[in-house]
Amino acid sequence: MNSQEYIEVSMKITPFSEENAEILMAELDGIPFESFTVEEPFLKGYVPKEEYSAQLLRLELSGLETGFDVEFSATLIPPCNWNALWEEQFTPIVVDGKCTIKASFHKGLKRTRFNITIDPKMAFGTGHHQTTYMMCRALLENEASVKGKVVMDMGCGTAVLAILAAKMGAAHTYGIDIDAVAAVSAFDNARLNRVSRHVETYCGDASLLQMGKYDVLLANINRNILLEDIPTYSRSLKKGGLLIVSGFYTEDLPMISGVASVAGLDFAGSDSMDNWCSARYIKK
Repeated sequence: MNSQEYIEVSMKITPFSEENAEILMAELDGIPFESFTVEEPFLKGYVPKEEYSAQLLRLELSGLETGFDVEFSATLIPPCNWNALWEEQFTPIVVDGKCTIKASFHKGLKRTRFNITIDPKMAFGTGHHQTTYMMCRALLENEASVKGKVVMDMGCGTAVLAILAAKMGAAHTYGIDIDAVAAVSAFDNARLNRVSRHVETYCGDASLLQMGKYDVLLANINRNILLEDIPTYSRSLKKGGLLIVSGFYTEDLPMISGVASVAGLDFAGSDSMDNWCSARYIKK
């Protein structure tokens, strides 16, 4: 049992919508929230007690230009069994009958071609299954671009995508995440899936991409970070390399594609689920 004490920050969104909650979640990447839950009209974030700063949160919220209002309150929640809560919330993901993403406590599942086990070091899941699903599907549909190639998973989180690429036969896979806990978790999950010889993980931002050139770059992040970093992604891709991105809404696709085009990337297709979007680009 994890004895870590957490602060639960309840952020009331007016007017409330699932989309506004997702926007707020993406905009608060400067606060060390480990996870979020959505309970209308609130977005609730969970942060370790020793890392919480009401002043910093107030500053972040005051600088937002989102078109909705946010009021927040914070409550100390006592230690509890976070792993048990995770088990209650996380359900396996099966992508097109070809890839299964599950936790170690899921037993008796039908095996698919690629089976990935993750043990995330976090309190709750964020529920972004649509974007994970589409990123995995895009990878599976571009197997020829992955096999024997060098793949970068930018904002790797638990390293699901890096692990899938390794299992698909990538020569080498890298993962970068700005969160140190995520970077360690990513390596642990690579080892759990017996692909640690082919996966390297680092803590940092897109500036680390300059350490190499990649055949495939994956980025399941959020719209604002993608818009800022796509030029860096393009520079790190080899000619003819494949960029797959997600974490934004379908209405944001023209904006994402516009930045990609200026950065020397040709649009190669898109996918959508529940208004979430993913897109593919080829380096000229």
